[in-house]
Amino acid sequence: MAKVIFNENNCKGCQLCTSACPKDIIVMAQDRINKKGYHPATVLEMEKCIGCANCALICPDCIITVER
Repeated sequence: MAKVIFNENNCKGCQLCTSACPKDIIVMAQDRINKKGYHPATVLEMEKCIGCANCALICPDCIITVER
């Protein structure tokens, strides 16, 4: 199973990762705000992640790491 790790405090909420995910499991966390004042990206159902790393490739701030 793949694992997606976000450096949430550096997320600027651009939502590019949410649109790049073929499984639609990345969303913006509505229950918290990071130090920059944005809702950070998070994964809803990690077990559905296929490890494609599209999210990490599209992130302009390189805050996403995908482990397989």
